[in-house]
Amino acid sequence: MPALQTYLLILLTLGVASAAIAEEPTRIRVVSYNIHHGEGTDGKLDLSRIAQVLSDAQPDIIVLQEVDQNTQRTGNIDQAAELAKLLKMNYVFGGNIDLQGGHYGNAVLTRYASISARNHRLPSLAGGEQRGVMEADITLPGLKQPLKVLATHFDYRPDDQERIASSETIAQLIQDWGERPALLAGDLNAVPESKTLALLEQKWTRSNREILPTIPSGKPTRQIDYILLRPQQGWKVVECRVLDAPVASDHLGILAVIEWSGTSAN
Repeated sequence: MPALQTYLLILLTLGVASAAIAEEPTRIRVVSYNIHHGEGTDGKLDLSRIAQVLSDAQPDIIVLQEVDQNTQRTGNIDQAAELAKLLKMNYVFGGNIDLQGGHYGNAVLTRYASISARNHRLPSLAGGEQRGVMEADITLPGLKQPLKVLATHFDYRPDDQERIASSETIAQLIQDWGERPALLAGDLNAVPESKTLALLEQKWTRSNREILPTIPSGKPTRQIDYILLRPQQGWKVVECRVLDAPVASDHLGILAVIEWSGTSAN
């Protein structure tokens, strides 16, 4: 074979290989977990137990609810910082309630080096607890723009008006995001057939199509904890399951193994 043809064949081979590498999807392991400020169903406060449950899931990104920061009831410990230390991760915390000398809210932990966040207040109706949604940006290899992660915990009361209002607020928050990859995770205090989920699923897709009960943790009968994705066409769900930890919290955590292969922000 002439030298020029050989050279061109080598360039073509390298180009095909490079394209194949570039098209490799980005796989992410995501956990959402309401940790009940580290208190298990046995009444014991044990953050190391929570850390072990999370470690066993081998997550890349963790979204936590009911996290204490320097409150009296949990020994004035910054729980997000302590869990991040135990898991060797980076973290951000969003406090929504002042509590016992500290704060109470949501947290996002990640093994990725770059994470930033800002906290948004959600509507508070009829004297309920102040809720919030934390908007985190996490830089991942393979994505040109940071991955958007929304971490939240909706109102628990039977009347769903505040949950619906919170869903509408989140819809407004994401209206300019276009088709960039994003996750919404947390304790939504709403079952899959609820109006809250119907509203959210106009913009988001549940990572689990079959119902995965998450509460009560000992014998779960209802799913109220979720990991949602958008845009639907960019994500593939490889696996979704609850974490087998009936004592560590009153909720079971949920794990989604997902792959982003979309091109809109890749």
